[in-house]
Amino acid sequence: MPLSFCGNDNASAYSVDDGVLDNGCFVDALNLVPHVFLLFITFPILFIGWGSQSSKVQIHHNTWLHFPGHNMRWILTFTLLFVHVCETAEGIVSDGYMKSRHLHLFLPAFMGFIAATTSVVYYHNIETSNFPKLLLALFIYWVLAFITKTIKLVKYYEHNVGVQHLRFCITAMLVILYGLLMAVEINVIRVRRYVFFANPQKVKPPEDLQDLGVRFLQPFVNLLSKATYWWMNPLIIGAHKRPIDLKKIGKLPIAMRALTNYIRLKDAYEEQRMVADQTDKSPSIWRSMYRAFGRPILLSSTFRYLADLLGFAGPLCIYCILLRLDDRKSPQISEQKNVTILYFVSSHELLENTSVLAVLLFLALILQRTFLQASYYVTIETGINLRGALLAMIYNKMLRLSTSNMSMGDMTLGQINNLVAIETNQLMWFLFLCPNLWAMPVQIIMGVVLLHYLLGFSALIGACVIVLLAPIQYFIATKLADAQKSTLDYSTDRLKKTNEILKGIKLLKLYAWENIFCSSVEETRVKELTSLKTFALYTSLSIFMNAAIPIAAVLATFVTHAYTSTTELSPAVAFASLALFHILVTPLFLLSTVVRFAVKAIVSVQKLGEFLLSDEIGDDSWRNGETSVSLESCKKHPGAHTKAINRKQPLRYQLDSFEQPSRRQPRPTETEDIAVKVNNGFFSWGSNMATLSDINMHIPTGQLTMIVGQVGCGKSSLLLAMLGEMQTIGGKVHWSNKNRNSVAYAAQKSWLLNATVEENITFGNPFNKQRYKAVIDTCSLQPDIDLLPFGDQTEIGERGINLSGGQRQRICVARALYQNTNIVFLDDPFSALDIHLSDHLMQEGILKFLQDDKRTVVLVTHKLQYLIHADWIIAMKDGTLLREGTLKDIQNNDIELYKHWKTLMNRQDQELEKDTDVADSQTALERKNLRRALYSREAKSQIDDEDEEEEEEEDDEDTMSMMTSRRSKIPWRVCWKYLTSGGFVLLFMMIFSKLLKHSVIVAIDYWLATWTSSAQNSSMSANSSVNSTLTDTAPFDLSYYTIGFSILCSSGIVLCLIASLTVEWMGLSAARNLHHNLLNKIILAPIRFFDITPLGQILNRFSADTNIIDQHIPPTLESLTRSTLLCLSAIGVIAFVTPFFLIAMLPLGIAFYFIQKYFRVASKDLQDLDDSTQLPLLCHFSETAEGLTTIRAFRHETRFKQRMLELIDTNNVAYLFLSAANRWLEVRTDYLGAVIVLTAAVTSICTSENGLQSGLVGLGLTYALTLTNYLNWVVRSLADLEVQMGAVKKVNGFLSTESENYEGDLSQVPEDWPQQGEIKIQDLSVRYDSVLKPVLKHVNAYINPGQKVGICGRTGSGKSSLSLAFFRMVDMFEGKIIIDGIDISKLPLPTLRSRLSIILQDPVLFSGSIRFNLDPERTCTDDRLWEALEIAQLKNMVKSLPGGLDAVVTEGGENFSVGQRQLFCLARAFVRKSSILIMDEATASIDMATENILQKVVMTAFADRTVVTIAHRVSSILEAEQVLVFCEGILVECDSASGLLSQDDSLFTLLVKTHK
Repeated sequence: MPLSFCGNDNASAYSVDDGVLDNGCFVDALNLVPHVFLLFITFPILFIGWGSQSSKVQIHHNTWLHFPGHNMRWILTFTLLFVHVCETAEGIVSDGYMKSRHLHLFLPAFMGFIAATTSVVYYHNIETSNFPKLLLALFIYWVLAFITKTIKLVKYYEHNVGVQHLRFCITAMLVILYGLLMAVEINVIRVRRYVFFANPQKVKPPEDLQDLGVRFLQPFVNLLSKATYWWMNPLIIGAHKRPIDLKKIGKLPIAMRALTNYIRLKDAYEEQRMVADQTDKSPSIWRSMYRAFGRPILLSSTFRYLADLLGFAGPLCIYCILLRLDDRKSPQISEQKNVTILYFVSSHELLENTSVLAVLLFLALILQRTFLQASYYVTIETGINLRGALLAMIYNKMLRLSTSNMSMGDMTLGQINNLVAIETNQLMWFLFLCPNLWAMPVQIIMGVVLLHYLLGFSALIGACVIVLLAPIQYFIATKLADAQKSTLDYSTDRLKKTNEILKGIKLLKLYAWENIFCSSVEETRVKELTSLKTFALYTSLSIFMNAAIPIAAVLATFVTHAYTSTTELSPAVAFASLALFHILVTPLFLLSTVVRFAVKAIVSVQKLGEFLLSDEIGDDSWRNGETSVSLESCKKHPGAHTKAINRKQPLRYQLDSFEQPSRRQPRPTETEDIAVKVNNGFFSWGSNMATLSDINMHIPTGQLTMIVGQVGCGKSSLLLAMLGEMQTIGGKVHWSNKNRNSVAYAAQKSWLLNATVEENITFGNPFNKQRYKAVIDTCSLQPDIDLLPFGDQTEIGERGINLSGGQRQRICVARALYQNTNIVFLDDPFSALDIHLSDHLMQEGILKFLQDDKRTVVLVTHKLQYLIHADWIIAMKDGTLLREGTLKDIQNNDIELYKHWKTLMNRQDQELEKDTDVADSQTALERKNLRRALYSREAKSQIDDEDEEEEEEEDDEDTMSMMTSRRSKIPWRVCWKYLTSGGFVLLFMMIFSKLLKHSVIVAIDYWLATWTSSAQNSSMSANSSVNSTLTDTAPFDLSYYTIGFSILCSSGIVLCLIASLTVEWMGLSAARNLHHNLLNKIILAPIRFFDITPLGQILNRFSADTNIIDQHIPPTLESLTRSTLLCLSAIGVIAFVTPFFLIAMLPLGIAFYFIQKYFRVASKDLQDLDDSTQLPLLCHFSETAEGLTTIRAFRHETRFKQRMLELIDTNNVAYLFLSAANRWLEVRTDYLGAVIVLTAAVTSICTSENGLQSGLVGLGLTYALTLTNYLNWVVRSLADLEVQMGAVKKVNGFLSTESENYEGDLSQVPEDWPQQGEIKIQDLSVRYDSVLKPVLKHVNAYINPGQKVGICGRTGSGKSSLSLAFFRMVDMFEGKIIIDGIDISKLPLPTLRSRLSIILQDPVLFSGSIRFNLDPERTCTDDRLWEALEIAQLKNMVKSLPGGLDAVVTEGGENFSVGQRQLFCLARAFVRKSSILIMDEATASIDMATENILQKVVMTAFADRTVVTIAHRVSSILEAEQVLVFCEGILVECDSASGLLSQDDSLFTLLVKTHK
């Protein structure tokens, strides 16, 4: 057909006799002018602009500037583009009715589309380069386009073309749009004055964009980038080359920071509070949340409604397309109209065109997905903002909580941690899901109405099936939550037991008790697995319901329709209904989840409300200054979050200017004599009972005041009362001028931050080297610091290295000394210190360091020998003041009290003499323990470092691409390991049932396609032929199809259940096997493994990693297999229907591959960042709650609030990026899906011309629609599975550990071996590992039966290694040990270890009963146990306990003293009647009295046995019959103790002298 602009079938088309503008073709040509003008002007500018930009590829975002009406312009342009598409379609369809081609009908519209696209690209470039003068070109374009379109509209009107014609409506729309765009342009000129004005306005970009640290650009980019997350591209693609770290994701924009949102929420809450005060109700948190965050939620809901409405376009378009295709095939097809004059298409005719419908379907899908993702993003951002605000509110409240509330249990630490970790997250999740609450009912109603329209009454049957099954979903969901709870209880129990095993592993191995304890863990694991089975069952039921409900609904509907309806089921109706059912199932499935979250959110809000209304600390006069002004000063600035914050300063200073009316003054020089004074003070801990009553006292300035009294008489309470921590019932506390601003306080219970040692001591004060050094020396911390791996830069606290009580206490005292404050409160600083450290601290620290500074010191102590140093003494008794004055006053006025003190002092002095020895050893022991812990860690890290160095060398050889490919590779090998550990039978069943299930589901839909097609054919032929013989066979046909359909659907439902069960079952089986293997491997590992592997790391495998394997991998695996198979079956079906589709599939497949490849890497990094930033936040909350009194005493609330805001923001920015990355993926996969739908529709329509059944077209389109839903799930599940497989990888890493060699020859071992206890050591060399140096070299010794042998030597000389050699705990690579004639290396390990006894230096007890601790194997009689206890001097103590032998021992034996625990270990060794007892420094950690008992027992009860004592204190082996002295692993001296002492130059003599 020849082409011409005005068509060549009508000569008058080119005549202008009636006037130029009355020629329609000329008017259309006139409409081309503005478009061509714009393209000519903008292309050179864009080209030059792009050329100059290419050098700086990405313009930095601080040059971005939105012109006025920015969003309006984008919305109008998008609408304009859509109208142009409609105009083009209308032109092409109209042209189809003409005899020849009329280009003027659609060419101007097409050019308009190109011009509109150019305009928006041009505008974006002008905006980013901030050059508004160039906007003039656009202004001229809008004016010209407006004029030409108006002319066209007027002419239409004159020629009686009105609203009933589609073309008139489209032209009118264009006139309005061009007019509005012209108005936007005029507004830019008015505001920015870039032209026609003398002084153009200078504007800066928003504050956030000037800060290069802000990388989260979603609020600042243009609408297109907002909708498609285009700005995320560099981050996500860059992650491939270099992992994403905190620096890359930068800071949050001001509007999203916790501080901004906190102010919003707090203002709303205060409003509610004022309202509530008037009505005597409690303030509503829901309302305040709505006031603060309601608008974005409404916006999100609007997006959601639009998306849901557009969602119905899919089924409707399928319906219309199939109807059209059927009409074409039916005989009464309408004749083509060949019109000579211009033909105007009606909207109805336009929508009857299948190609138009396909394009419409595509556009509707794109829009629907865009709106849906926008809705998700807005709710997630709001949820994150809400969580930040709530956390800040909780923290601020926590800093003001009254101490009594914390200690008397109204608000326990656990509750606060729950509020932070659980309740805020519940509310955040509720916010994510809440638009569903009102969107879903609307969606369901709309769906049912449409179904009723298509199918009539039978649709309601299907809907009823869905609605009736929905409550079952809810029931399953609640059951799931219960199952999860009980699983959690069991796993906590299992972890407790595992933890005990790992802590006491050395003892278990030495006593050969591994299996007993291992089986106890296995027992708990069995219970946990039973609970997990329930969990798995409900999970698979939930998955099954989700898959089976649509099948059941479709079955019920179509079978009912077949038998009740008069009309045959046509493909159009069938597949439109099928698509509608798919839409309906999602909201119904999700509704139960949303309702559950809503219920949880209501509970959370209740808890939060109670917390926010709980008692606060009393407002005393000196307190008013600070707490009342908390973050409020920002109210003075109208735009708190834009003007008030100076970006040049770090956030810390900004917050201070918000929070603090004035910075703390330097220490005032004191003029008054009294620092603190209490008049008629009555103080209580929350109840109305006064804990302290009638307190009248003062503390003299610049002097040392001591508070003494018995335990529990209120000494610490008095300090806290002065600090304002107690409730004042009566009286007053006076602080002299400004003194209250500066109190350094060291609490009785030491409190450390998760920070370095230095940060713990300086505590936010500037670092002063000289002062710091002095403080460290006074607290004798230097030797401890030297032991730490990074000196004072080592992290300590919960997540760092564990220090002992004494070390922690000294750091807390150092903190108080370091502060430059007037007053220092020390609450019993000596309680955990030994005598030397106490004396040193008293002399150097308190008397010298503090008194030289003329600081006021208040010291609570039990050590009366220091009273002579006190300038002022306060004696307390039962919560009242007994006496105050100097020591001389008390000596003169209260002789009784003074005498009482004197006798106590004498007693303390006597104990001192005894304890000096012990004390010495206590500090030494603490340091030794620390050294041991660190040594093993160091050795491990050295080995790791060597490995890493080797790996690095290898990596350097590799190119960067290797590194990236390794990051993007899916760990197939680990996946295979996981799948096979579930067992091959289950694996085969899972794969087979999954494939079968999806095949049946495809078969159901294929059956439907053939059924509807044949039904339609039969009805057509019935209509066309008068002969009715064909209709007689229809009923038979119908029953054939319905029975077939029913059978397929039923088997599909059954297979859904089987498939979901097999996945969960296989997951369970894998979890069981992996845990079992892991436990056995670790329990049988050599002791060296535990020395070099940190306990936390091993525990992590049993806690976090096992939890992932138990509960997270099976559902992820299910979701991955389901969505992958659904996508594959959809592609298969479409390809089957139209093979041409496969050609289009190739580029789409490549795009999909790259999208998932980039996303997986970035998602993993962001997930890690989110996890790693969450932990410090939770730790900060818990450590603040623990150290409230200290923080408030120091007046450091502001600093801690600041830290908390920074931590919240860091975590929020990671979470925001993670959710933005998810949106990035979903938008891309959704658009890909839309393209697939378009190609499938277009190819199907083309193929159907060649006689393809319309039922099959419907089948293809319905599958294409479902494909869009599942594409992103494939990638998301794949990314999740990849992260979760990390757990399997870590567990597998431990499964490769070498086990100890438990084998040996039992044949020659007598039952009662060893009888004599004779030990021969021949040329023995020992090392801990084949890579390490020997610790014992060529030792030869002989020990007679029943001999008492002592082994001594300096630290690290190899004494303990010898004791381990007896049990083959170390590598004996040369020589041998022969006991009673048998070489121990030939024996099975359990036999050897069960026949010897050992008492270790650290007493280990397990939770359980006393009986279990003495005899876990249950082989001894009660008499034997009582005898053992009597020998260990414990019989009376155990008898007095409830339950006697069955009395409870708590974890680690905490309910007994260290000395008692050591005696229990002695009893345990005695229960095992072995002729050889080894004591490994068993007396190191106990007092003299217990040691004496021990020595006595060894001499009497073990008289006939061989006893080898490894001595920490040489004095304990002076009685020994033989002494072995070691030096650097070599046996240097061997003789009786007296023999060695007689030699003056012997090493033993030297050791005795130095230790005495």
